[in-house]
Amino acid sequence: MAKVTKDPSVEYDKTSLSVNEAVENIISHIQCIESDELLPIRDCIGRILAADVVSPINVPPHVNSAMDGYAYKHSDSTAKSNSQYKIIGTAFAGKPFDAKVGSDEAVRIMTGGVIPEGTDTVVIQENTSVADGTLEIMKNPKLGENVRLAGEDIKRNETVLRKGHKITIADLGLIASLGMGELRIYKRAKVAFFSTGDELKSIGSELGPGDIYDSNRYTLFGMLKKANVDLIDMGVVKDTYEGIKAALVDAKTKADVIITSGGVSVGEADYIKDALASIGRVKFWKVSMKPGRPLAFGSIGNAHFFGLPGNPVSVMVGFHQFVAPALTKLSGAHYSRPLQITAITEEPIRKRPGRTEFQRGVMSQGENGQLLVKPTGDQGSGILMSMSRSNCFIVLPLESSDIEIGSSVIIIPFNEVL
Repeated sequence: MAKVTKDPSVEYDKTSLSVNEAVENIISHIQCIESDELLPIRDCIGRILAADVVSPINVPPHVNSAMDGYAYKHSDSTAKSNSQYKIIGTAFAGKPFDAKVGSDEAVRIMTGGVIPEGTDTVVIQENTSVADGTLEIMKNPKLGENVRLAGEDIKRNETVLRKGHKITIADLGLIASLGMGELRIYKRAKVAFFSTGDELKSIGSELGPGDIYDSNRYTLFGMLKKANVDLIDMGVVKDTYEGIKAALVDAKTKADVIITSGGVSVGEADYIKDALASIGRVKFWKVSMKPGRPLAFGSIGNAHFFGLPGNPVSVMVGFHQFVAPALTKLSGAHYSRPLQITAITEEPIRKRPGRTEFQRGVMSQGENGQLLVKPTGDQGSGILMSMSRSNCFIVLPLESSDIEIGSSVIIIPFNEVL
């Protein structure tokens, strides 16, 4: 594993929260949006259940065949000297054979067909021979083989999905199998976001000296779109105290969450923290991490506030680590920390003690099945290519220093938000 011996010569910022402390602080202040709505199941993918799903029926609703073959009474085969039966009909899925089956009789049955009265076993057609309406069983199955019982998958009144569950594509078919067409779903969180910076220009405009295109709003748009929230894009707000304050006041009337990028450092033109303090509450604004140390969290009225740094990579790291968990809990979903797994470094990694680092990496599988990882090159907080080329974060603890090739490190594969 990476070295984690604390170096007494390194000064640690005691005014900053650790990453874990920051996450716990945020989660402790977030409550689920309790309002819900009734939606058709086709509109529920990615949405969160506001009530348990309880099955109104048995699934399957009747005893049926799991295979194409022949239904017969198993005890008949042990009581007779031969394994021949008269075929008296056919049972299709959705079209049962409705007469009782007697001794020495069998019914041709298709997958999903109701098991006829008087039978209890299905022999698959590959193990039979048929001639002149007579079935001969070449290999006897066990009693009850290839028979699915009513309620074998789901029993009536069974809780199938719990409140707080995120609906997946597989769930859609499961719910449809219960005959249910609508679900009680939590309403989406409303998220307002804007960028700050006099240097930011819109796509398509000409760049002047010192200008850059606003990429952060597009990054935030993509991550919020994946997070399944209602978006309120407020554009770019100029770096003035009054302008930022007015934008925050406007946003708090529209949104459950406000996200800004830029303006949370300690420069002369960074007004987010002061504006937030004048109209709301600042709960913390520094985290011992790299990239993304200046990260503000607070509230304005009933809206939660996240002030992300201006550097593009810091925006993505901060969103992944802090905003995404908050939106998960706010949406009513069951919150769990991101999956962390170990991998072996293919290259040495540079690291100074003092902050938890989220370096961007590429994980792959070696010939022996071992999970491998290597950094994506320059790890500067403004290098968006480092995110574009990566598929995981390499998480280096606060106390760790340089990592040697072949060391074991913790990685977090990108989840669907990124």
